[in-house]
Amino acid sequence: MASFVTGGTGFIGRHLIDHLLRRRAPVYVLVRKSSLPRLAKLRKSWGVDDKRVIAVVGDIEKPNLGIAAADLRRLKGKIEHLFHLAAIYDLAASAEAQRVANVEGTRNVVGFANAIGAGCFHHVSSIAAAGLYDGVFREDMFDEAEELDHPYFRTKHDAEGLVRNECRRPFRIYRPGFVVGHSKTGEIDKIDGPYYFFKAIQKMRSLLPQWMPTIGIEGGRINIVPVDFVAAAIDHIAHRRGLDGGCFHLTDPHPYRIGEVLNIFASAAHAPKMTMRINARMFGFIPAPILYGLGSLAPVKRATKVVLSDLGIPRDVLGFVNWPTRYDNRAAAKALKGSGIEVPGLPSYAPRLWDYWERHLDPDLFIDRSLAGRVRGRVVVVTGASSGIGRATALKLGEAGAKVVLVARGEEKLAGTKAEIDKGGGTAFVCPTDLADLASCDALVERVIREHGGCDYLVNNAGRSIRRGIVNSFDRFHDFERTMQLNYFGAIRLIMGFLPGMIERRRGQIINISSIGVLSNAPRFSAYVASKSALDSFSACVASELLDSNIHFTTINMPLVRTPMIAPTRIYESVPTLSPEEAAGLVVDAIVRKPVRIATRLGVFGAVCHAVAPKVTQVLLNTAYNMFPDSAAAKGKKDGQPQPLSPEQIAFAQLTQGIHW
Repeated sequence: MASFVTGGTGFIGRHLIDHLLRRRAPVYVLVRKSSLPRLAKLRKSWGVDDKRVIAVVGDIEKPNLGIAAADLRRLKGKIEHLFHLAAIYDLAASAEAQRVANVEGTRNVVGFANAIGAGCFHHVSSIAAAGLYDGVFREDMFDEAEELDHPYFRTKHDAEGLVRNECRRPFRIYRPGFVVGHSKTGEIDKIDGPYYFFKAIQKMRSLLPQWMPTIGIEGGRINIVPVDFVAAAIDHIAHRRGLDGGCFHLTDPHPYRIGEVLNIFASAAHAPKMTMRINARMFGFIPAPILYGLGSLAPVKRATKVVLSDLGIPRDVLGFVNWPTRYDNRAAAKALKGSGIEVPGLPSYAPRLWDYWERHLDPDLFIDRSLAGRVRGRVVVVTGASSGIGRATALKLGEAGAKVVLVARGEEKLAGTKAEIDKGGGTAFVCPTDLADLASCDALVERVIREHGGCDYLVNNAGRSIRRGIVNSFDRFHDFERTMQLNYFGAIRLIMGFLPGMIERRRGQIINISSIGVLSNAPRFSAYVASKSALDSFSACVASELLDSNIHFTTINMPLVRTPMIAPTRIYESVPTLSPEEAAGLVVDAIVRKPVRIATRLGVFGAVCHAVAPKVTQVLLNTAYNMFPDSAAAKGKKDGQPQPLSPEQIAFAQLTQGIHW
């Protein structure tokens, strides 16, 4: 006698068939025509041919599964076990899709089983059929299910009711817990259940060291079982005599609370654990209308949506944090006694689940994170492209297939950059522009829009730096005017010129090359840092206005870079600096990831010091100010010779790598 399986190419189904084939009877598998190639691949993995695993083309959404009359006659009286697994196991699926697959699909499979006189109907349900029952839900309970408002719970409950009320064949019902990957290999085919929280764990790992204690939630007990246990248990119970009409909870008799589960996976991921876990039930004293009212506020809704979307967590999942149900599994335990089939402890196989997810299912694996994937065919305007960071950035963009608009004052040097891009097979356009002149900025914007249709990425790299203490600047107010004119007014003139087109197309990115000095407030750079700070503040304000227009702003607080701009300051020859190519790599990172800010750890540390201990920080900066004097040129002396750095100065510069002194 043969077996018949619906959902045989699905995750649980394929593992169940692997067990059924060991019994040496043929297995008929219901498949849509489009799934025949998948079944053929599975046959190879099982090591059988089409005589052992026989495809039956049909669809559970059709009466009698859409199986041809001749096939119905051929199957009649030949099927000893009919396993119904085809369903939607997804909390995030639409209500209608779940009703059609889970309820109407089960009705059609039951009708088919009645028509062919199947020996026993094995219905794979779910613990969701119990709803959110508050207490212990036994295997002989059904009508007692509570809180079935969610479509997943409702359709699982209704489908099980159809089997109980309409199946005229002997039947057995199986209610697995939350099914995760294989306990030996970690294999799984989709993100569901506890996997929804893996991205949050991964992000915590990237932000904090593993030893850092964190605060989290306790939650209810979530029942997790690996797919290999579920498949082995169904196969074993299905072939035991005298169990017809029974219901079996394929669950972990010792489930973990959600907080414990998250910590187990955090340990597997080498991420920080939630040392203190707060029981979410403690917030139950807050009246529901107040919680609903807070959740309905537009800023709260948008913030929640953004965070959940970024982490890949369906909103409905949050409603199940305080899972109230425990599952008695005495009937299943009795049926499995002596078989050696039991649920392994989650800590023993969690590392395999995590490893498989991170290697095969992490959504970030399927995002094109190449520069070419972002800029190929796009118009990228790079200012200051004749040398240094701008030139190195333009070369990378040209190699990646962007249409690079090269902007600077010197046409000859821009032509050299273009020639190198052309040599590599890229596309570049030379646009000589004096960015300190607002009319020239407007002409550039008009030309780019006329000739290229607009700008997709604007890299505001051109800038002027002045290293001079304030005591040597009292008669040089023009230093502040010209740095502000180029670094701030020129940059925002371009931004405001290109933004209307970006808003209309609902895409675009502004990348501002700022300075680590904005974070560290290094002395002697008051003119330069003030101009860059102004641009940073402008961008931060505008970014919030345009976030929902899909316009991104990224500020790069660039450390010291070996460019012609720092060449006049001879002491920089003896301090650590980035190469232009390394700096261009940060611009590439900005385009690929679109972060709000890119800064070195030292720069961030400097900003924190200013916020936490401003007076102490000023003392340290004053020490540096006195340690690195103004150059002879800054003091108005033309014949001064640069002095070699002392060991103390070199040590200090090494300790504060990247900061302008």
